Amino acid sequence: MKRKILIVDDEPINLDFFDVMLSRLGFQVEMAEDGEEALDLIQEDKPDLIILDNIMPKMTGWEFTRLLKRSKAYERYSDIPIIMFSAMDAIKDKIEGFELGIEDYITKPFNFSEVLARIRAVLRNKELARKVLNREKRLNVIEGMIKSYNFFAQHLKEPMLNILQTAKNLDANNPEQMAHFKSKVIEESEKVLSALQSLEEEVKQQRESEPSANDDNDLEELEEKFQRHFQSWNQNT
Repeated sequence: MKRKILIVDDEPINLDFFDVMLSRLGFQVEMAEDGEEALDLIQEDKPDLIILDNIMPKMTGWEFTRLLKRSKAYERYSDIPIIMFSAMDAIKDKIEGFELGIEDYITKPFNFSEVLARIRAVLRNKELARKVLNREKRLNVIEGMIKSYNFFAQHLKEPMLNILQTAKNLDANNPEQMAHFKSKVIEESEKVLSALQSLEEEVKQQRESEPSANDDNDLEELEEKFQRHFQSWNQNT
């Protein structure tokens, strides 16, 4: 899938340049001439990266960044990385940009090879951050399922031991004992089925919260173990 880059600049020549160059390199390019137009485009179709000029009409690059990164209204878009262009090279200006939340900063006039290298670096960092976040989510899912499994095992062990002990001491020719054993089996089986239902619901909830990444087999393997336990208990109850 093509990475989408939004170029925000009030100079048409710069927009055309980036449109041609980045499109040739396989990127999908969106363009805006000011910050207000850019905010509208972002809400229509969230880009993977924003390349932003600082000096623009209606809204400066800093004002745009502050709004995107810190405003509650644009909270869902605050993770979009920003590379800011500016003719200003003062350290304090760069520091202000970084403190607002931009990922990189390039001073005009720029070299396109450098810009391209920075674009790729920022996109790599974003992808790495996404993988780290998904990894943490998967670990949380696995931890939740392990806790559920432990609860399952602890609460089913005792009733199963009770049934086993009763069966060992059972006199099959004693109607009273047989009736009591039947009652015991029904009672404990209902507990088992109730615990199974609760665990199945928990697993379903955990699966719904599972990240979409497919590069980790731990969750799938653990899920298979749960399914084997379900089948085993259902066959024996």
